[in-house]
Amino acid sequence: MNARPEQRDLICLVADRNSEASLEAILRRPQSLAIRPVTFVIRTHPEKDPGCYLKGHSFLRPFRGRYRHAVVMFDREGCGGERLSRAELEGEVEGRLQVNGWNDRARVVVIDPELESWVWSDSPEVERALGWAGRSPVLRSWLSEKGFFREGIMKPERPKEAVEAALRVVHKPRSSAIYQDLATSVSLWRCSDPAFARLRAALQGWFPLNDTHEKRDMQ
Repeated sequence: MNARPEQRDLICLVADRNSEASLEAILRRPQSLAIRPVTFVIRTHPEKDPGCYLKGHSFLRPFRGRYRHAVVMFDREGCGGERLSRAELEGEVEGRLQVNGWNDRARVVVIDPELESWVWSDSPEVERALGWAGRSPVLRSWLSEKGFFREGIMKPERPKEAVEAALRVVHKPRSSAIYQDLATSVSLWRCSDPAFARLRAALQGWFPLNDTHEKRDMQ
C-alpha cells in the first residue's frame, strides 16, 4: 500500500487511561526503542479490555486509510477470552484486523496477565514512582514477605495486586500519572515481558532508524 503524505504513522487502541499513559510515554522515547520518531494517536475503547478484544477491528476500520500501522493492546485478564493463551488471542484479533482492511499492517499486543507486568523491573525508579524510596525494608523484600514474590521469580504472579498493596502502605492513589512516570524513567531494555518485546519488535520493523517519511512517501 502506497503511503499518502497526509497519513500518520500509527494509531493505537488501548483499554484504559493507564495503558494510554504508558504507551504514550513509551512512544515518545524513540531513541530508547531504537526507532525513528513517529506520528501517532492513541484511543481508548469505551468497553475496555473486552472491547479491544472483541470489537477492536470494527473500532479501527474507519482509520485504515489514514494510518500506516495500527496496534491493539489489552490485558489478557478481564478481556473475556482467558481460556485462550496470549498468542492465541493476538492471532485471533490480528486475523479480524486483516480481513477488515489492515492486511499485515497491524499488530495485537496482549499483556499477560495485565499492564502491571510492565511495572516490575529491577530499576530503582520503580520504588521512587510507587512512593517507596528510602523505606525499609526495600519494596521487593516487603513484597516477598507478603507472598507476592516466589523464590527465583522476577515479577509478582499478581502484578496489579502487588502495585495496589505497595501504594496502600504509602497512602498513594493509583493513577495514570504513575504509569506515565515509570514508562518515562525506567530503561525500556529492562522490561523482559514478552508482550513488550512484541510491541518493540513491531515498532522496530515498521519504523527503523534509517527510515524517513520522505522515503516512504516516494514509494
